Amino acid sequence: QVQFVESGGGSVQAGGSLRLSCVASRLPNNFRYMGWFRQAPGKEREGVAVIDNNDSTTYADSVKGRFTISRDNAKNTLYLQMESLKPEDTAMYYCVVILGRMTPIQALSASPRFWGQGTRVTVSS
Repeated sequence: QVQFVESGGGSVQAGGSLRLSCVASRLPNNFRYMGWFRQAPGKEREGVAVIDNNDSTTYADSVKGRFTISRDNAKNTLYLQMESLKPEDTAMYYCVVILGRMTPIQALSASPRFWGQGTRVTVSS
């Protein structure tokens, strides 16, 4: 079973920055993507960013140019650097692992196989 330890959420004002971290262990050998998904109260979950095994990245249009996903394989850690935060970025953010062969755009809409416990991000105006 994949295990995640997420951190880095918090409360910031609009225009501020946060960096989320996710230490993952027991990753399956066949995983294709890791990523960050989010869910705001009363809204559907949304794929925010994914990174594949070649470190290619794909972003949702709503965060493109503001968020950066990266990973440190030596530390088994996934990051999400979030800049120019907006109130609409307020949500619970989840580190995820996505299995199966698919395009990066499909991965943003996929149902992740493994989820972290989530870390809350609140952006005030």
